Amino acid sequence: QVQLVESGGGLVQPGGSLRLSCAASGFAFSRSAMSWYRQAPGKERELVATIGSIGGSTNYADSVKGRFTISRDNFKNTVYLQMNSLKPEDTAVYYCNAVGRPVWGKGTLVTVSS
Repeated sequence: QVQLVESGGGLVQPGGSLRLSCAASGFAFSRSAMSWYRQAPGKERELVATIGSIGGSTNYADSVKGRFTISRDNFKNTVYLQMNSLKPEDTAVYYCNAVGRPVWGKGTLVTVSS
C-alpha cells in the first residue's frame, strides 16, 4: 500500500535551516508529482510546494518563495524540502503527499522559536 514517511523536523531558531525528507513506497513514485503541505496549530492544512514527476517544474506558496526549495531523488523514492531563513510562522507539522492520492503520513513537526 502507499506509504509516506516524513522526517527531519525539529526545533530551530528564527533564521535557521532544516531539510525535511519524505520516503515513499507502494506506488510509482517516479511518475507521480509530489507536494509538501503544512498544518499549523488551529489552522487548516495548506499547500507549501509541489514538484513534477521528473522534477523540472516546481511551484511554491507565496509565503515560502525564495526561502524553501523542493527537490526529489527518483532513485531513492524520496522528496525533500530545504527550508532556509525560517520564521516563527513556519511552525507547523509538515506532510508530504503524492498528488492525486488521498494518503498522508504522520508528518514531521517543525518548531521555529528562540
